[in-house]
Amino acid sequence: MKRLFYLFSLLAVSALSLMAAPEIPWKNGPLRVSDNHRYLVHQNGTPFFWLGDTGWLMPERLNRDEVAFYLGRCAQAGYNVVQVQTVNGVPAYNVYGQSSHPFGYDFTGIDRPGVYGYWDHMDYIIRTAERNGIYIGMVCIWGGLVKGGQMTEEEAVKYGTFLANRYKDCPNIVWIIGGDIQGNIKTEVWETLARTIRAIDPGHLVTFHPRGRTCSSQFFPQAEWIDFHMFQSGHRRYGQRMGNKDYPIPDDTEEDSWRYVAQSLDVAPLKPVLDGEPSYENIPQGLHHDTEPRWSAADVRRYAYWSVFAGSCGHTYGCNDIMQFYRPGLSPAYFADTPWWQALDFPGFNQMQHLKNLMLTFSYEERMPGQDVIAPSDALQAESDALPLLSAPDDQLPPKGTIFPADSSLVCKKYNRLVATRGTDYLLVYNYTGRPMQIDLTKIEGKRKRAWWYSPVTGAYAYIGEFKNRTTEFLPAVAGVGKDVVLVVTDAAASYIRLNTSDGAAGEKDYEE
Repeated sequence: MKRLFYLFSLLAVSALSLMAAPEIPWKNGPLRVSDNHRYLVHQNGTPFFWLGDTGWLMPERLNRDEVAFYLGRCAQAGYNVVQVQTVNGVPAYNVYGQSSHPFGYDFTGIDRPGVYGYWDHMDYIIRTAERNGIYIGMVCIWGGLVKGGQMTEEEAVKYGTFLANRYKDCPNIVWIIGGDIQGNIKTEVWETLARTIRAIDPGHLVTFHPRGRTCSSQFFPQAEWIDFHMFQSGHRRYGQRMGNKDYPIPDDTEEDSWRYVAQSLDVAPLKPVLDGEPSYENIPQGLHHDTEPRWSAADVRRYAYWSVFAGSCGHTYGCNDIMQFYRPGLSPAYFADTPWWQALDFPGFNQMQHLKNLMLTFSYEERMPGQDVIAPSDALQAESDALPLLSAPDDQLPPKGTIFPADSSLVCKKYNRLVATRGTDYLLVYNYTGRPMQIDLTKIEGKRKRAWWYSPVTGAYAYIGEFKNRTTEFLPAVAGVGKDVVLVVTDAAASYIRLNTSDGAAGEKDYEE
């Protein structure tokens, strides 16, 4: 019965795909870095907000029908990038039993008559993604394999030549060098692979996927082959050091995804940056113990909005069950417990599109980090980084699936942090805990301002009212951890959002001195 239901699901999604034609982003030309070096745009200047899903093991674990089902669901949920491990072993094997390296690093005879090989299946994945308007972020080879000596510099030349020649004419490729590894490990191999691909295929963007809690800008700040930087904020909560002697960041900053953006944007030359691997939905905090609470939809929203509002050019979502395409009968990694096709209904997976929609509503390239809109008089903001970390020892953690109430001793008060972004005539403030906030409306143009609440959960706007040009307190209707909301303020003369006073309970107000 379960298999029959799954088949019906596949057919239903296929039918929906036929009814609604997906947006094809590369109709606006290839991707490039914006003129201000902060964002990605198409050749004709159309903004591109990277909204990625993590589909690491798709080439190895999904058959053709499942590939079509998964990528169709990604398109419906607003994703325009899927990151994959092109090979997760040397050799890697797919669901059809075909090897990625049947002749080692000699790829001259890779296309064998009458054989649907590993690379034929990869071709199918890329073509199917193309039909769905999705870029494939190709992590060429996972970092641990190179660290273990499974690809030398000479082999990197052969492999990079093969990949670039095979896929250089596909419109929907982004090359991702590395793969969960520090750039100072086997650097010469990564440099060789990247330069080989770039020499043959100068038309596609290139980045580097680093180890957790590091950014590619730390290792390759001036590399000419990197078009934009990528960081991995990782999967640990505040204070979760877990015995790491060579910790790359200060203690108690583990969840501060906004820090990596700020640090990377200070590196010269300036390049766009995004989080390529944040905490995954439904994965234990810290990865390695099933007794740990699991990251929730609210957590993945916080990681995304903190990062993007700090200035990143996009965001990649991840789900524990989807990234490995877990199903009953497979040995799960990181305690996956939900079949991947059911995880496609997880709230976090389906809520990420609201972030992309919000960012593309406003003037794109002029957007900057906007912490200056948060008034100095906002005492909670000023003190948030100085507040003590409140957490339980590792041996006193609550059971799997625990949801922390706002007054729990396990909740870090750093969650009170506000993160803001703004343009010339609009500002956005992300508030994860629904706390009161003092916002300086004079930082954007306009003698009068209009304000809305925007829901990261539903993507709905609720009109608040019209305000004079001064510092104003805004109080969300609901407070508590995970009761996140975005304050949207624009010049009253701007037309980004259709004014509908019936959307909000407050209606339009005229606030006098």
